[in-house]
Amino acid sequence: MASKNGVVFEDFFPSMVARLGTEGFMDELCNGFRLLVDGDKGVVTFESLKRNSATVLGLKDMSDDELMSMLREGDLDGDGNLNQMEFCVLMFRLSPDLMKGSRRWLEEVGINE
Repeated sequence: MASKNGVVFEDFFPSMVARLGTEGFMDELCNGFRLLVDGDKGVVTFESLKRNSATVLGLKDMSDDELMSMLREGDLDGDGNLNQMEFCVLMFRLSPDLMKGSRRWLEEVGINE
């Protein structure tokens, strides 16, 4: 459990991988993306993140600046939005324990395909 700005954050991703397996976990990340995506644009926008962050992510107290920081952190192509790949990469980066095992899990997915 980590604390950032007084907010307690518990990283559930490693236990999800253990429970769901690599492929199941990746499916869940994709499901999370679909819950946050702007249906018309097919990407996570500031507006869709703001609209869904409280209900989907339980982040009702996040400021606009914090939401924008999240988008900027994951926005690899500089378009101001998150596509599915950028979203999944961001989720991995937000989980220190997941980052430690990510190479092994990605190899596992590659072997299973």
